[in-house]
Amino acid sequence: MGARVIMSAHGVSVKVQNEASFRELDVFDATCPLVTKVHAEVKKLSKQGYEIIMIGHSGHPEVEGTMGQLEREIHLVEDAVQAKNVKVKSPKKLSYVTQTTLSADDTAEIIKTLKKRFPSIIGPKVSDICYATQNRQDAVKLMAKEVDLVLVVGSPTSSNSNRLREVAEKYGARAYLIDGAEDLDPSWLKNTFSVGITAGASAPESLVQKLLQAVKVLGASSVRRLPGAQEHIRFPLPKSLSK
Repeated sequence: MGARVIMSAHGVSVKVQNEASFRELDVFDATCPLVTKVHAEVKKLSKQGYEIIMIGHSGHPEVEGTMGQLEREIHLVEDAVQAKNVKVKSPKKLSYVTQTTLSADDTAEIIKTLKKRFPSIIGPKVSDICYATQNRQDAVKLMAKEVDLVLVVGSPTSSNSNRLREVAEKYGARAYLIDGAEDLDPSWLKNTFSVGITAGASAPESLVQKLLQAVKVLGASSVRRLPGAQEHIRFPLPKSLSK
């Protein structure tokens, strides 16, 4: 009672929220507004009588939080194969939402499969994919074509960081996901003429700079910043923190 708890940016289920309230905890809700948008979509669609498909990765905290917004079942689809086989009760009253940190390319394939099976299915008016995630994926697509190796700074448990590594490999570069400069293996740079560095959406800039310095120590002769989308969106602090 009275202890402080922080709800992560991934969001939490209604059950967790209710439990925190029951215990009279001091709650700081740090849920990303983009995730909150998905939660609102799920609740609205459910009230309108739609059966819901969640496109995302099993076990990911964001997926668990979104699916935990309702007591009724939400179908989880992780890939196009599952999209071909998912069984629904109301194919003419069907909708989908997505995890915000997915690969846009993979999501497009899943949505295409669902629309082919269920022509009446509806989705969000604006993509659920996080703009920061999308911008990084678009930048990596361009970078991977120009370099031999891509280093992604991010946690192995970070969905959007893993997607960056996958995108880099898909577009022709060797790629490794590392926590920081201490995980850099010098052998990766042998016979490597150009290296690209990027980072997951929540990785601190300081980690990127430390990795950049480590690559310089190992022989990088010049650094070039590639052009990319400028991000100007700023989210306010949770009300409980801004007071």
